[in-house]
Amino acid sequence: MTRPPFPTPESWYSHFVSYGETDAMGVVYYAEYLHLFERARSLFIRERGMSYAEVEQRGFYLPIREARCRYRSPIRYDQRILVRCGIEKWSRASLKFIYELYDEHKQVLHATGMTEHACVTPQGRPVRIPEWLKELFS
Repeated sequence: MTRPPFPTPESWYSHFVSYGETDAMGVVYYAEYLHLFERARSLFIRERGMSYAEVEQRGFYLPIREARCRYRSPIRYDQRILVRCGIEKWSRASLKFIYELYDEHKQVLHATGMTEHACVTPQGRPVRIPEWLKELFS
């Protein structure tokens, strides 16, 4: 099955799996993938010149309204992995990040995933994504 090209810009987050991230079988615990997505997403934002904390200081929050992960091949303790992150889709008041998790040689695809984020005010009201944020992420 051929996948569509990965969106650009993209970021690559490098991570060594700690013992605490694994289950009794020595495999990365399923919920840890969401933490890996968050770290990759934070790097994506930071590489564009701003931290997520600064986005919030400007009055915009990006809570997750949907998350998905497709587990393909187990990741084990002390393994170095690379998490690829990019924005697949922009909507009026939301955006979708996608992720691919690879081994350190980018030969084995361990997982794919997505997180969809609403854009809201500090009071939780949906709001149009500001142009400066779109420009920053593009």
